[in-house]
Parts: sequence; C-alpha cells; structure tokens
Amino acid sequence: MTTHASTDLPRGLTPQEAMELLTEHPAAILVDIRSTMEFLFVGHPKGAVHVPWIDEPDWTANPQFATEIRKLMLGGAVCEAGQSCAPVVLICRSGKRSLEAGKALIQDGLDAVYHVDEGFEGDLDEHHHRSSLGGWRFRGLPWEQC
Repeated sequence: MTTHASTDLPRGLTPQEAMELLTEHPAAILVDIRSTMEFLFVGHPKGAVHVPWIDEPDWTANPQFATEIRKLMLGGAVCEAGQSCAPVVLICRSGKRSLEAGKALIQDGLDAVYHVDEGFEGDLDEHHHRSSLGGWRFRGLPWEQC
C-alpha cells in the first residue's frame, strides 16, 4: 500500500490490494468515478458503483459527489470521532482523478478513503495505448462492460 505523509490524501492501493481490501471488508465500496461514457463503454470493475467525479456535458466537478458517496455508505454515512467510516475505494482511468476525488471526500470528513493508483486502464505506453502497463483490467481482475 502506498502511504502519503499528509492525511489530506487518500491512500493509494495497487489493483490487487484494492481487491483484497474489498474482499476482506464487506462494508467497503468500490466507486468508479469516471465519466458515464467511460464506465459504460470502456468497461468497469465488476461490482463497482458509478458516481462520476467529472462528467459530460460540462466536465466540471460534481458538487454532490460527497453526498452521493455518503448515500451509498448507508450505515457508514456518519463518521464520528473514535469510529472509522466504511472503506471507500475510488477508481478512475489512471489514478489521477481518483486522487483528487479522494481529497474531496477526506475534506468532507470521511477517513477511510483509498484510490487505485493504477486506475482501471493504467498509464499510456510508448505507443500512447492504455491497458498495457498497468491497471485493474491489465492485472486480470474481474471487469465487465455494456
């Protein structure tokens, strides 16, 4: 697990670590924060819930993002002192948007926020292709598409 010096950042996980966390913690949720088009047509981790961080047509940050995540958490929606929130694992294409979205959740008071640092498709290779260097799909983890 990647750790950050600041508690204002979500904790980075490899795709395999994210899968382990989700398996070991039944209350944990995996949230795909990519655009609707990416989620539907590129594919997404099996079992992921879709809450876009930035989406078409305006491509601005979702002002209701934290509220939508809290609705998904049900019993973990309120994080009180001394009690941890249910783990929230965020995934995007390459780990950059999920890092930003995770910061927003932490600022909103959630404390168990993680992000998949390789994302769903990973970084670009030398041919400007994704899914060849890393990512959820590259690592052979369960995924689906419409």
